[in-house]
Amino acid sequence: MELLINVVLPLSLAIIMLSLGIGLTFGDFRRVLTRFQAFALGAGSQIILLPAVAYIVVRLFGLPGELAVGVMLLSFCPGGVTSNMIAKLAKGDVALSVSLTAVISLLSIFSVPFLAAWSVAHFMGSDAPEVSVADLAVKMFLITTLPVLIGITLRRLASPFAIRIEPVLSRVATILFAIIVVAALAGNWTTFTTNVATLGPALITLNIALLLLGLGVASLSGLVWAEVKTVSIETGIQNATLGVALAAIITGQTSGFSDMALPSAVYGILMYFVAAPFVAWYRRT
Repeated sequence: MELLINVVLPLSLAIIMLSLGIGLTFGDFRRVLTRFQAFALGAGSQIILLPAVAYIVVRLFGLPGELAVGVMLLSFCPGGVTSNMIAKLAKGDVALSVSLTAVISLLSIFSVPFLAAWSVAHFMGSDAPEVSVADLAVKMFLITTLPVLIGITLRRLASPFAIRIEPVLSRVATILFAIIVVAALAGNWTTFTTNVATLGPALITLNIALLLLGLGVASLSGLVWAEVKTVSIETGIQNATLGVALAAIITGQTSGFSDMALPSAVYGILMYFVAAPFVAWYRRT
């Protein structure tokens, strides 16, 4: 388990972020300026709407300390390559999805450490572990931002090689994530079974609410349908691996996953099932 947390988990996240970077070009960043309204709505939904809804769900379902923090950590995570793939399946605006994922992922190093520290103190009170914002920011840079930057550089300097290895990296990352989810559930099985009646409905409610709210906000703003679908998906699909990694960094546990990691692990499975009807509908429209 120590090997899984200290090696496999950060390696998995680094590979996910590297594959994201390899899929990026400088045009993805320029697109932020040329299509600012769609980007601003998508970014606002992720940065503001998502954590606000997560907070309401946590309070509504009365989740206890560590599980509440885990849900909030999940809400701070950008979509990652998963949201890009689902946007493509839904016949959404993949370019917009990639632009949102790229920029929000790079910005998260500045926002997530502060928000994570606040969540831990707010929901755990006197039981809260000490969270160093600076330490968390450095570790996030090493396992998220740095791999993205390496991927972008590799795509720029060795484009044919980068394009060739991108699908391989995605498959490896998927396998590693599956191992992490199974291990997190197995290591916290008692907590999971005790809270599944509350945690499961809370996460399903969160996922459905985010997909619908993203859809509603984008529709009312007059975006074209492909952009509307993308904003919905980017709001509802999160990088669950990052959520698990953040929980491990904050708690400092090496002998097993903490309860704080459970929401991200469970959400990482549920979001595919919850999103499936939306994707099927989006593909037909």
